[in-house]
Amino acid sequence: MEQTRVDLIALQRNAILALLIALSVAAWALLIWQGAGHDAHSSMASPSMGLGAPLFIAVWLAMTVAMMFPTVAPMALTFHKMQAARRKRGQAFVGTWAFLAGYLLVWMASGLLAYFGALAAEAAAARLDLSAPAQGRVGGLILIAAGLYQLTPLKELCLTKCRTPIGFIMTSWREGTLGALQMGAHHGAWCLGCCWLLCAIMFPLGMMNVAALASVTAIVFAEKALPWGPAVAQAMGIIIFVYGLLIMIQPQALPIFHG
Repeated sequence: MEQTRVDLIALQRNAILALLIALSVAAWALLIWQGAGHDAHSSMASPSMGLGAPLFIAVWLAMTVAMMFPTVAPMALTFHKMQAARRKRGQAFVGTWAFLAGYLLVWMASGLLAYFGALAAEAAAARLDLSAPAQGRVGGLILIAAGLYQLTPLKELCLTKCRTPIGFIMTSWREGTLGALQMGAHHGAWCLGCCWLLCAIMFPLGMMNVAALASVTAIVFAEKALPWGPAVAQAMGIIIFVYGLLIMIQPQALPIFHG
């Protein structure tokens, strides 16, 4: 009986991991398909991509699933392990879906803020009648800010929270389904704090620029999953900062530049 229960828990963990990977792969397929389209390429320089709020947030969530689900897997699996142990002791069990739902709610809210920020940026650029080089230099400033943020204590704190599943679960535990939603949202907030400026650089690099998306995903994964993740975060901060300085001097180096 005990061995059967252990096998069942292992099967459930493998199923959760497979589902997270499958959702990430499906999201990547959607983004690649969308980015390969002519309309997506021509609107890449527009921060809002010319989309309404619902479709923009849907694309934002697809980006979240593609980029973040591989790195959220250790936290989700740790949550499931704790819940399985509680069920073994006869306590209430909550599915991992509740944790992930809370996580996605935070990123959906960030997508809404990003959309209104994109609209405001487009309106300001039109009102000021910025030239293409000037718009490129605004993108350079975003890259410089993102690079500098990688070197701050706040980035280090958020990254530490994301890299220690057991520590987070033990210090942030909440009971019940609502508690699991709150835990997922709490972790989502730390994750957002860790990655928000890495996501912001997608605006100057092109929201549907698949190569840029893949690069940012690789950075996020390395930061959170590899033993030398904090060193990767700092090294990439320096690289992004230097690239931002280059854009300030030569805005034509931006992938979305149209003179």
